Amino acid sequence: MKDCCSGGNKVLIYACSGSSDVGEIADKVARKLSKEGVGKMTCLAGLGAGLSGFIESAKSADVNITIDGCKVHCAKKSLEKVSTKTKFFVLTDFGLEKNKTPVCDDIIEIVSKKIKNVVGNNAADKNSSSCCCE
Repeated sequence: MKDCCSGGNKVLIYACSGSSDVGEIADKVARKLSKEGVGKMTCLAGLGAGLSGFIESAKSADVNITIDGCKVHCAKKSLEKVSTKTKFFVLTDFGLEKNKTPVCDDIIEIVSKKIKNVVGNNAADKNSSSCCCE
C-alpha cells in the first residue's frame, strides 16, 4: 500500500461519537481540533471495522490522538489493536459527567484548549493536509 501522507509528518484524530452527551462532545472537540489544524480527523469506525487503509494510516501516523467521552475507552481500545503511537484523552477525566453534561460551545472550547495544551502548538506544523486513506 502506498504512503497516504508522503512528504510530511501526520497527526490523526479519532473520537468516540457515542450516544451520550460526552460522546457528542468528544466528536465536536475532534472536529474543532481538525478545523484548527491540530491534526486530521479520521474515521474510528473504519479502523474498528479493520479496513486496511485506515489501519495503515494509523500505523504510519506520527501521532494518533484519541478522544473518548467516558471510561469505556472505545477509541483507545480501537487504536491499541493496531499498536500505534497514541495520546489518549478521556473527557470524564476533565470533570465532565456522562449523561449530565450539556453539549455547548463553552465546554467544547475548554476541552479543546486542554487537549491542545497537552498535544502542543506544533502539531499543526506536523500535520499534512493530504493525510488519510479514506
